[in-house]
Formats: sequence, structure tokens, C-alpha cells
Amino acid sequence: MTTSIANTASSLPGETLADPLTGKTPDGGTGLPPAVSVRQSNRSLLHGLLTNKKAMTGAAILFVFIALALLAPVLFPDNPSKITGMASQEPDAEYWLGTTAKGQDVLALTIHGSRSSLFVGLTVGFASTFIGILVGLASAYFGKFIDEALSLTTNVFLLLPGLPLLVILAAFLPPGLGTVILVLVVTGWAGSARVLRSQALSIRSKDFVAAAVVTGERPLRIMFGEILPNMASIVMGTLLACIIYGIGAQAGLEFLGLGDVSTVSWGNNLYWAGNEGALLTGSWWVFVPSGVCIALVAFSLALINYAVDEVTNPRLRKIRKPKSDKPQPTQADQPKPVPTGKRAAA
Repeated sequence: MTTSIANTASSLPGETLADPLTGKTPDGGTGLPPAVSVRQSNRSLLHGLLTNKKAMTGAAILFVFIALALLAPVLFPDNPSKITGMASQEPDAEYWLGTTAKGQDVLALTIHGSRSSLFVGLTVGFASTFIGILVGLASAYFGKFIDEALSLTTNVFLLLPGLPLLVILAAFLPPGLGTVILVLVVTGWAGSARVLRSQALSIRSKDFVAAAVVTGERPLRIMFGEILPNMASIVMGTLLACIIYGIGAQAGLEFLGLGDVSTVSWGNNLYWAGNEGALLTGSWWVFVPSGVCIALVAFSLALINYAVDEVTNPRLRKIRKPKSDKPQPTQADQPKPVPTGKRAAA
């Protein structure tokens, strides 16, 4: 049947029909004009990320920081705040990143600071995303009064100024990592809930969700078994954005002196660098490493986020041209036009 359809089909001018079984034309090509491009087929999210250069670059940078954070007690077993050298010593063979105004090893402070900063960022990211998923799914699925109440609560937190609220909460609560995490989660879940609610509303109107409701499935089973799996890409993007927010907001709070100054983190390193006059004395090696680490972690997460968009959004996927066994004609091989009119007579 396939052969009869192929034999009876009419070809366009300048186009060759391809064999229905092999997909090749008699001349060995693909049957498509040279200018036709083929979009990459839809692949799984994990496979797409593993083959994406941005995702792999971001994952490699993030893996290096996580490995350093885990190996910090092995690389520098002593207390990183311990005074081990001369004050404001420039980088050399003994102290690769120099020392602070107190004589502390900047490299030890930077590596140990990654433990606190990454822990807070990951905790805030997962907690804010989890709350956003709960609020967004419940608001989209139940609707009516529950949707109005949750939307009102979300709008209130979105309208509250973020930085003043962070400062007020951090100033009145006891200092510590728990307080920083609590403050950042309270002020950071509303944005993710709004985004996830919008996506869940579009999926809630699909036929397979209506079929699950008619068959008597429980609400939790529908929300987490039918709706949530179809939101994997937006959930992952929201998670990465929340982690970036957690790391940056913690550094900002601690730089203002609203965190626990006794702990070692990138934000506290910047705080002590400012208090000890590193900018005034030109001791760039004291504050540059922590700032560069924050920027690199945020950059790696942003690369992964961009890669997720490319993999899940068909409009952002790269276009590849089909490979043809027959070489394409060049401009030199094209036939020259025959002169007409007065030029031909001459």
C-alpha cells in the first residue's frame, strides 16, 4: 500500500520522490531540497541536558564548588578563622589568596564559606519551590474559594517590598543559619507559586485531567501524578532561580551585618572585608575571591536554566541541516546566462 501511494503521488517541479522504506532518493539524497531544514526531534529532558553544552558547562562548574565544599574539612582541617600569618599579606606560594587584615588565610575562608552558602542556597531553593508547588497546584486544581484565598495571600507577599522585609525579619529574629533560611523562604516562595499556578491552570483544563476526575481519582493523585509530571521543565527552572535567589540574598543580608557574623560564609567574608577596610587599603585579594565564587555559582545555575529552556522550548532548539551524500553545486558550477538583445548581436 505504501508503494502504491508513493508511485501515484505527484512530485513538485525539481523534486525527487524518496523511497518509502529507505527514505532515500535514487540519486542517494534525502528527497528534500537543499534549503529545507529539519528540526531536532523531541527528546527527554535528561537526554537533552546531557547533550547540551550550556548544561554540561554549568554542571561542571557547580560540581567543582560542591566538591570543594565537601572536601573543605580535608583540605583545611583547622579552624578557617584561625590567625596563621601576617596581616594583609599578598598572595604568594604559602598563601595562594593572601591573608586578611587579621592574618587569616583567605583561601581557607573561601573554601569553608562555600559550605554555608551552598547549603543555604540549596535549602532555600528546594523549600521555596516545594511551597510554590503546593500553593500553585492547590490553587489551580480546586479553584473557587481556595484559589481566591491562596491568590490573595500570594499577591500580598508579592506586593511586600523584599529587601525591607528581609532586613526587618533578620533584625528582630535571633541570628543563625536557621533564621536566614526562614527569612529567605518566607520572602521567596510567592514568585514561584505564581509561576507554577499559571502553568498548572493550563494543564488543569486538559482532557486527561478531566478523565482522571471522572474516573474518581483522588485530588492528591491527580495533582502529583497527572499535573505535576507535565510541569517538570517549569519546576526545574523555578528551582534553579530560587537557588540563585537564596545564595545572593544570603550574601546580601550578611554583607549588611544581619546574619550570624561568627559563621564562615561568602557573605560574611565580604562583611569582614568591608569592616576591615580592604577596599581602602587596596587589599583586593580579600574580597574578590568570595565575590567571584558567588558570581560563578550563579552563572553555572543560569547556564543550566538556559539549557532547560532550550531543551523544552521548540522555538529555541537548534536547527540542523540534513546531510546529503551528493555534493551541493557551487556558484562556479552554475550555468552562465546566455546574453540576449544587443549584446548577443555584438
